Amino acid sequence: MPESHGMPTLPRGRGPLSSAVSGALRGRSALPDSAMADLADPFGEDLQLALYTCYELHYRGFGEVDPAWEWNTSLLSVRASLENRFLTALQRDAAARQPLAGLLAELVTQPADPGGVPRFLAERGTLDDLRAYARQRSLYHLKEADPHAWVLPRLTGRAKAAMAAVEFDEFGGGRADRVHARLFADLMTDLGLDSRYGHYLDGGYPEMLALVNAMSLFGLHRRMRGALVGHFAAVEITSSPASRHLARAMARTGAGPAAEHFYDEHVEADAVHEQIVRNEVIDGLLDEEPRLEPDIAFGIAATSFLEDRLGRRFLTDRGA
Repeated sequence: MPESHGMPTLPRGRGPLSSAVSGALRGRSALPDSAMADLADPFGEDLQLALYTCYELHYRGFGEVDPAWEWNTSLLSVRASLENRFLTALQRDAAARQPLAGLLAELVTQPADPGGVPRFLAERGTLDDLRAYARQRSLYHLKEADPHAWVLPRLTGRAKAAMAAVEFDEFGGGRADRVHARLFADLMTDLGLDSRYGHYLDGGYPEMLALVNAMSLFGLHRRMRGALVGHFAAVEITSSPASRHLARAMARTGAGPAAEHFYDEHVEADAVHEQIVRNEVIDGLLDEEPRLEPDIAFGIAATSFLEDRLGRRFLTDRGA
């Protein structure tokens, strides 16, 4: 069935879990046994795609799927098993190695001249490299800031007001043409890519799926509001320096004005957002709920861990 009303089609399965979830949503097979998740690679493409598919029902859904599946209790049970497997692995492999203050200081000082993918693209990336990067990042940027909106009802006072202010900017300050997801769609058009929401899901790396899944996991669960704030802080603090490199890459390769504008916008906006997130969202949340400090630290550490995995995969694939 073709995509309709901005809704993507269900992805092709990549193993028994993701195939069974998609098959059930199509009405062709039973849901997988929840116990299957215990045997799956927590960072592998099968579990990550199955979890991504479950989460997508809370965003735009899929064109051929009955919206009632969003709150189907049997599917939620499967999703809980997938989440537990993923979260347990994240807590094991991405535990914070230092207190929150140290993590924040490290984020602020280290990305002044970020290496990795942004530098590679700025210095040596071709248009094909930029297209490959945009296809992967489209799985998040075409829903940019949506996972973070879920935390707003779970915050109060300074943290809530500041988070809402940042989200307002992410959603274009009330102007549809300035919504960051729209700006990324324009970037994709400049690069000659299909800008439809979810179009490149079948080609998404498991590392990219895991990064988006972490946002959804943290956002959908009230108990993980601290981790979501930590994740958001990691994104906003590191975004501006990385965006400078990516804007250079777009300019150097002649990618197009919309492609350059997307990253130029993030250089300016995220430099401001960094201050708001650190001084108002985090400090405001800790004033209200100091016990959430380890959760905020975990959100930062988990984000760095997942971004590093994604960067290594991209550079390996591009032969860098």
